[in-house]
Amino acid sequence: MKRSASAAWSGGLKDGKGFISTQSGVLDNTQYGFNTRFENGPGTNPEELIGAAHAGCFTMALSGRLGEAGMTAKHLATTATVTLDKVDGGFAITAVHLQLVAQIPGASQEAFDAAAQDAKANCPVSKLLNAKITLDARLEA
Repeated sequence: MKRSASAAWSGGLKDGKGFISTQSGVLDNTQYGFNTRFENGPGTNPEELIGAAHAGCFTMALSGRLGEAGMTAKHLATTATVTLDKVDGGFAITAVHLQLVAQIPGASQEAFDAAAQDAKANCPVSKLLNAKITLDARLEA
């Protein structure tokens, strides 16, 4: 399976602007630029999109792991916080923190923790990223 996305850019780094589109059309010429990445301008940025991809991938992987263990989630909610740091004269994504709140009827803490850690380590986006990935996972009644 292959999926694609595209980006177009005009102008300089700080005064230019770009647009991101996805094959599915969910993003269609969505604005991004210096002000959306390093300030609070309207639009999106690569780190936000990576966070969305990672949160979605992890949550879907966790659902699969839970199913393999005989559990079904009533609700899974994940936030991925992507850290962009200045390093060695440039920038790098240095960490992703996953924050998960889960409602899984009948789940033990041990089974939940094992499934969450496995999903964190093995979802395809986690495997792609070369950054420290941490997880806080809370099982609610």
